[in-house]
Amino acid sequence: MKIEGTHQLQATRERVYECLTDPQVLQRCIPGCERLEKTNENTYSAALRAGVGTIKGVFTGTVKLEDMRPPEHYRIVVAGKGTPGFMKGTGDLDLEAQDEATLIKYTGDLQVGGTIANVGQRMIQGTAKMMASQFFLALEAEAKTPVGEPSPSHGFFRTALRWFSGVLRRVFSPH
Repeated sequence: MKIEGTHQLQATRERVYECLTDPQVLQRCIPGCERLEKTNENTYSAALRAGVGTIKGVFTGTVKLEDMRPPEHYRIVVAGKGTPGFMKGTGDLDLEAQDEATLIKYTGDLQVGGTIANVGQRMIQGTAKMMASQFFLALEAEAKTPVGEPSPSHGFFRTALRWFSGVLRRVFSPH
């Protein structure tokens, strides 16, 4: 399944790239990310709580950052498995400076298997788009936070994002 899109963030390209390569920032921004720990240079062990419709679970696996060209590009490679099945994919992120803003262009391929694949490609793509939107909202808040200040992902912003995600899950989950 192909995934692609663009998102503009009101932060410099250098700051956005810095956030995109910081595992602590990524853990706070990725919806459902419970763990993201460095195992080697640019390789991380991860646990992600995710699901589509009524099929939910925790996926564990690896995340690798490759083809890194700061501050304009990198490739992310993910592989994980869990009770609902497996997922693996690659994605390319290109960052284009636009004055004090950054346009992120992303393209990727995602493969899912097991029980989670039974819900259908349209539902999986819809969930992927929703998660990407949540990710970029959180990333922009992180990128706008001056280095050394507490992240807005803690406290109110994160609570509000989780609440809104829960509402969307209840609305779009089959009963």
